[in-house]
Amino acid sequence: MFKKWSRMSLLLVVLLLAAGLAAGCGSGDNKEQGQQEQQNATELSGSLQVNGSTTVTPIAQGWAEAFNEKNPEVDVVISGTGSGNGIAALINGTTEIAMASREMKDEEKEQIKGEVKEYVVGLDALAVIVNPDNSVKSLSLAQLKDIFTGKITNWKDVGGKDAEILVYTRDSSSGTYEYFKESVLEKEEFVANARSAASNAAMASSIAQEETAIGYCGLAFIGSSIKGLPVSAEGKSPVEPTVETAKSGEYPIVRNLYMYTIGEAKGLAKAFLDFGFSTEGQDIVEEVGYIRID
Repeated sequence: MFKKWSRMSLLLVVLLLAAGLAAGCGSGDNKEQGQQEQQNATELSGSLQVNGSTTVTPIAQGWAEAFNEKNPEVDVVISGTGSGNGIAALINGTTEIAMASREMKDEEKEQIKGEVKEYVVGLDALAVIVNPDNSVKSLSLAQLKDIFTGKITNWKDVGGKDAEILVYTRDSSSGTYEYFKESVLEKEEFVANARSAASNAAMASSIAQEETAIGYCGLAFIGSSIKGLPVSAEGKSPVEPTVETAKSGEYPIVRNLYMYTIGEAKGLAKAFLDFGFSTEGQDIVEEVGYIRID
């Protein structure tokens, strides 16, 4: 009987020792896993420069805020200076990512040592905007061309009041300026006395203060202080500029929004762009008033 109990006691001790070793191993594994997770959470650090289009800036800012929450050791610096200036910064090496509301030109690509990588980060409806007190209901693409090139100079000629049309345009370094000139003006020049706005926000602010003014801006910048006019293509009904009509292809002035890097994005730039193309990143594209591409 004693021997039997001794064997049972010995077996119990062995089992207890085995359980203790297993628990110890598990504890070590969990600790190691926790340390690895902590390391992964803090391994991204440093500063990332993103420069360029004021149209794309709201997307980049939204991405940066969410990205910084996940990676507190990273500082993403967004500079909305215009598409041309952002591309120039990429060329001279003062930014890792250039934002643009137009495609990079061949002569710009030729100044870059290495392959240019293009990323379409969203879509935008380019809205034609007027003051809310303007009585004009809609305009055709042909009328817009004539207004912005100076062939039509009075609102009465397009169904409005008898008042001179005050034309606003973007500065020539703007991708929005170039896109509008190419797609709406069919590469003709803007009227000589057009006033220049330095950004989408500045454009919207100017139109809000001038009852007889007309301009254009990214869809995300339309607010209660300005009115986005419905626009009609040849032979079609006027279509209001909205996310829905842009996504469906009904609205006639829609463009890609871009980010550029030299070569495949690496390090912080890659992590930032990967986040931008995630579901959460594309949700932000919609939240700021543009059209997602996923």
